[in-house]
Amino acid sequence: MPDSTSLRDRYLGLIDKIVEITLKGQIRSKEQVYQMLVQDIGTGTGEIFERCFGERLDATENQLRNEKDEIKQAKANRTLRALKTIQGEWERWQKDNRVSSTIASALQQIITAESHNRLLALFQIIDPNKEHPLTLDRLQQLAKSLHQQMQQTANPETERDLQQIVAGIAKGLESWQRLEPELVGWAYQPQQLGFGGSPEQNGPWAFWAKKVNSALPSEILNAIALDRSLIELAAKQSNLEWGAVVELAIVLQCLQRALVTWFDKQVYDAKASAKAAISTYITFSVIWSQLANGFNNSTKSGEQLANACFQITLQILRAFAQREYFPLYGGIFASFDGKSLRHTLDYLDEPLRRVEGTQAKARIITLLGYSQRAIGAYDRAILVHKEALEIARSENDKACEIASLNHISRNLVSLKNYQEAINYSQRALILARQAGERQGEANALANLGYSEVFGARQLEQAEPEVYESAISYLEQGLLLSERLGDWQSQAFCASSLGIAKIALENPASAIEYLAKGWEAARYSGDLYLQGLNLAYLAQAYYSNGDRERTIFAGGLGMYTLEQIGAIEWRQPAGLLTILQGQMGVEAFKQSLEKYRPHIIPSIGVDGYDYISELLEKYQQSI
Repeated sequence: MPDSTSLRDRYLGLIDKIVEITLKGQIRSKEQVYQMLVQDIGTGTGEIFERCFGERLDATENQLRNEKDEIKQAKANRTLRALKTIQGEWERWQKDNRVSSTIASALQQIITAESHNRLLALFQIIDPNKEHPLTLDRLQQLAKSLHQQMQQTANPETERDLQQIVAGIAKGLESWQRLEPELVGWAYQPQQLGFGGSPEQNGPWAFWAKKVNSALPSEILNAIALDRSLIELAAKQSNLEWGAVVELAIVLQCLQRALVTWFDKQVYDAKASAKAAISTYITFSVIWSQLANGFNNSTKSGEQLANACFQITLQILRAFAQREYFPLYGGIFASFDGKSLRHTLDYLDEPLRRVEGTQAKARIITLLGYSQRAIGAYDRAILVHKEALEIARSENDKACEIASLNHISRNLVSLKNYQEAINYSQRALILARQAGERQGEANALANLGYSEVFGARQLEQAEPEVYESAISYLEQGLLLSERLGDWQSQAFCASSLGIAKIALENPASAIEYLAKGWEAARYSGDLYLQGLNLAYLAQAYYSNGDRERTIFAGGLGMYTLEQIGAIEWRQPAGLLTILQGQMGVEAFKQSLEKYRPHIIPSIGVDGYDYISELLEKYQQSI
């Protein structure tokens, strides 16, 4: 290999030669320039050529700026045009060379990996978070290169692994070609994206399952449509070949990314589109987490399959954490329903243990910490948020740092440590105002007012001015969140105000705020806040003497909270039990039946029927 000095001379000579023959009219097309670059530029020496070209371009541009002679200036102009042609073909050379290098590197990673790590190596290679991710065309090129390598290898184990990967890529691309034209056909069906639904409802999962002919993808999509356990399904795959998992990975990854792209382009309703995109990210991360847990208990290669699936879970969550609509004040339950979500935290905890301290990890565990508070794991949630706080500070992620302080404050209120909650909310408020982080400021104001209300009630002898100050903070938070058009924060602030008004024995005012909070929570898609608002709304109605609305709000809130595993479901269940005792079983049942038309649109017929079962379940537990 020539040294860098001789390469410099050689590349300067190449540039000068192309310019010279261009000025002589001997260049017939840009392709001719490109072929000269391909022939003369060596692999791994592009940086040297780049510097040489930069020298010639700068010199020519300087000459144009300073040259007074019109003839010399005209030549410099022609030289500059020739250099621009070289620049365009050089960019093409770089792109083509990068693709070749990327595929060659990917091929080498797969070949040199131990057999039990080959699937994981492939899934790392197709990570969409890479600086230059593989397109489907390049994935096809990789498959061709792997096929050629497979024919040349003398190792039976390697040949078998490569055959599985090549077949999986081919089938995955074929399945996606059938599915892609029908990507959003489900949007015209009466079913939203999520875990709910059944084939009879023509939900998206059943709709997509009909478009895919391969066994495993079709089986997975139908299982989701029927709300069947993916863990159990994966655990039963005792003789599953890698190729089927590779195909599934391509189909689901393409589906998830295409959906997010489609939602992001729906500018007619940005908030609804963001909600749908959030739902998509979380749904697919949960799917892969469930599959990983199931595979871990399946075949002798189950651990390998589980590691590969966890890798995809991480990739989805990392991509999600970079989006501007990532819900720093939401939870894993933000866009879903169904019993499948109850153990989501456990599913997602495992892959997060494998991530080093990054901004993405801080944001992801903020999401999970919120959900842990929902299930009543306050101490654990605080530990999670403190970890996120430390990482966010090291990564200078102010929004996540402020969110972590706010979440810690809210958990401390749940633990009745009001003074410490006030301290954290004050820190969040100061930092939010310094950073101009308005969403964090709105939440900090709500936390501060909320903490002060309950802190004052604990003292019992607190002056009225203390409550007035606390309510003022809450009202400021609600006003700010309304100005921001932030439904999540509006729901939180309105809920906080409503709960505070209940604490201050003002049910009429509480009803007004909690109804507003419920509406905002429905727009944001946060099921936990929906259920919480309904639970306290039932309490406010009860205090106001409105028994029928108490039954409506209490039943719907109890169901919503129980479905996501939130500990607070027992609060409305206890209230309804008391009310049933006061009214009598038959009168209670008639009042619930009166609101059946208003309940079914939210949770369906099965959900409505489950309200009575759930109430019996609570009564048997006390």
